[in-house]
This record gives sequence, structure tokens and C-alpha cells, in this order.
Amino acid sequence: MHSTRASPATAPAPHLELQPQKFNQLEHTAQIYSSTVAIPIHCSFRPKLNCQTRKYDSPSYTLLPFIPPSSQTAYLSIRAFNLEIARIADTVSTPHVGALRLQFWRDNVNSAFAGRPPKQPVAILLAHVLNTLSARTNGRSSLSKSWFMRVIAAREQYLTNAPYPTLDALEKYAESTYSTLLYLTLQSLPLSSLTADHLASHIGKAAGIAAVLRGLPLLAFPPPPNHHSNNAGLSPMVQDQRGRRAQGVVTLPLDVMASTGVREEDVLRQGAEALGLRDAVFTVATRASDHLITARSMLDNLRRGEEVGHGYEHEGEEGHIYASSQSSTKSNTQLAEVEQAFGVLMGPAVSTGLWLERLQRVDFDAFREEVRRREWRLPWRAWWAFRRRRF
Repeated sequence: MHSTRASPATAPAPHLELQPQKFNQLEHTAQIYSSTVAIPIHCSFRPKLNCQTRKYDSPSYTLLPFIPPSSQTAYLSIRAFNLEIARIADTVSTPHVGALRLQFWRDNVNSAFAGRPPKQPVAILLAHVLNTLSARTNGRSSLSKSWFMRVIAAREQYLTNAPYPTLDALEKYAESTYSTLLYLTLQSLPLSSLTADHLASHIGKAAGIAAVLRGLPLLAFPPPPNHHSNNAGLSPMVQDQRGRRAQGVVTLPLDVMASTGVREEDVLRQGAEALGLRDAVFTVATRASDHLITARSMLDNLRRGEEVGHGYEHEGEEGHIYASSQSSTKSNTQLAEVEQAFGVLMGPAVSTGLWLERLQRVDFDAFREEVRRREWRLPWRAWWAFRRRRF
């Protein structure tokens, strides 16, 4: 596996002090207008969403101060939306119920974009973000509704925690989820940049692949079901679906499992000692590491006044239509765009790199307790990366 450690600086980093932000002082009150009535958003919504993000997505909560202040509310709403969608697979009793919950969120997104959000904190906050961004840019910028729908569709495809057929399929899933969340955050700056999106694609893929590896032990050995719940009267089909979910699944790509000789039943019986498991984890982690290395190399090339080194594979797709001049933009202009996006890109690059380093130190044993603990070094490493302008 390639090293995930940052390369030494090749140019002096600008002197930039990080001004700490207090999470409960972003905005105290906002007004969202529906078609008929103004809906006040009380400041109590914000602590609730902060608490949710801190509990279920602590790296994103820790990295909030590095986002430009004008986009922090958008960042929080996008991350809270992702949490709502991501947790559905683990909190519903059957895939059918999960599909209904995802449709509920499609309706919420449509309503938020129409300016008529339901009485749901995340949807109301998202509508506020859309309204504020439009006012701030005189209607020139907005978030892409299709990207929210892309996240929902990708989560729905793997709602049953089915294994990924190939490593490329896992990478596509990471692009449709984690990379897309970064694209949305970049839009909130607002910034439309081929180079920034290109970097976000690689960093998001690395983060998404690493997230699947982090979740491997939790899905293979799920917590016991709640025996205090009332299961009386459930149909045999529903009971069977719950039983299969409680048995655990292995979500590693099937082609990687085949090439390393890993069998799902061995992992479910033996855990970390299953034959070939560490080799499989190494193979998948290497793909994540390669994306981080590519992103760092692109940034180094820009700092040397060179081209990024390769084309952006998603250019021309929906949401990635750029002015023809951007393809031939000079490196100093590209670097200026990356500097504007740096706080958004740096955070997941640093947090993913730290986790991959820990995984490497335990010889790619994803079941070790050390790789499941909260990363206490993240605030310091993120501050240092932000100060040096390198990740």
C-alpha cells in the first residue's frame, strides 16, 4: 500500500490564522418563506443538528470551523441530510420500510427546493440555505437538486447492505455519495470549478471507500436486536428479513474477495482471523490511498505552476458542465480556485488519511478496536494542514 502521509511542502505556505468559530453562534434565527406564510426557524434547531452531527459524524463536526463562515450553515444542512439518509439502512426493520423512508426524503428535498419545507428540521434548514444562497448571489447560484437525489439513489441501491460486485462499483458508490456531498458544499461557497471538483472527486472516493471499510465489523457483527420491542403479529417474511439482517453481512467487493480467497461465512465465524481478510482489506484500502495520493499530487503540480496531470473523468456529466475556458485555465487561476475551496477539501482528506494510517499500523485488521476509536489527533492535524495549505 502506498503511504498516505503528506509530502513535504514544496513552497512556503501563506501565513493564515484560523479564527475559531463557536458552533452555537452561526445564526440565531432565520426566516423561511413558504408560498403563504413565513416559518421562523428557532435557534434550538441548530444545537439539535449540531448534536446529531457530533454524535454520528464527529469528523464533520470537528471540521466545521474550517468551512468559510458564509457556508457553514449549508455544510451543516448537507451533512445532516446525509446522516438522515445513511442511517436508514440500520434503523428500519425491512428494505420496504427503508424504501418508503427514502421516498419521504425525496419528497422533503422537492418541497425544500419549492420553498415549502415540511416541519422537519433538516428540510427547513435546507430550504433556508437555498433561500440565503440565492439572496447572497442575486439568484445566480443554488445547490443542485439532482445531486441530493443522486445520494438518495446510491443509498437505495445498497439499502440491504448487499456486497459491492466489484471494487469499481464501490468506487462509483463513493463518487455518488461522498464526492457528491463535497460538490454540494463547493456549490454553497459558491464555486464552480473544474479543478476543485476534480480534487473533490478523488478525495470523496477515498473517504467513501474508507467509510465502507470502517463499517465492516459493525455490519458483520451487528448489535443484538431489541428484545423489548413488540414483535408480535409480524409476518413470517418480515421475521425472516429481520433474522437475516441480524446475522451480519460482509460488504467487501466480491471481486476482491474472490482474488484473495475470502469467504463470507469464514468472516462471520472467525472475524479478523478469516483467511485472506487482511489481504482483501489491504487491496480496498490501497484504492482509497491511491485517490488521496493523486489529489496531493494534483495540488503539488498546481503549486509548481504545472497542469494537474490528468483529465477529469466526470467532465461533461450532469452537474459538471463548465465554461469551455475552464479546460484551458492557467495553473495560477486553478490554484486560486483550490485555495477558495481548501477548507472544504482539506477536512475529509486529512480525516481519511489519518484513518488509513491507523489501519496500516494494525496490519489492515479492520476489526481492531484501535481503528474504531475517535481520532483525537484530527483537530490538530486539520489545523496544521489548513495552516500549511497542504493535506
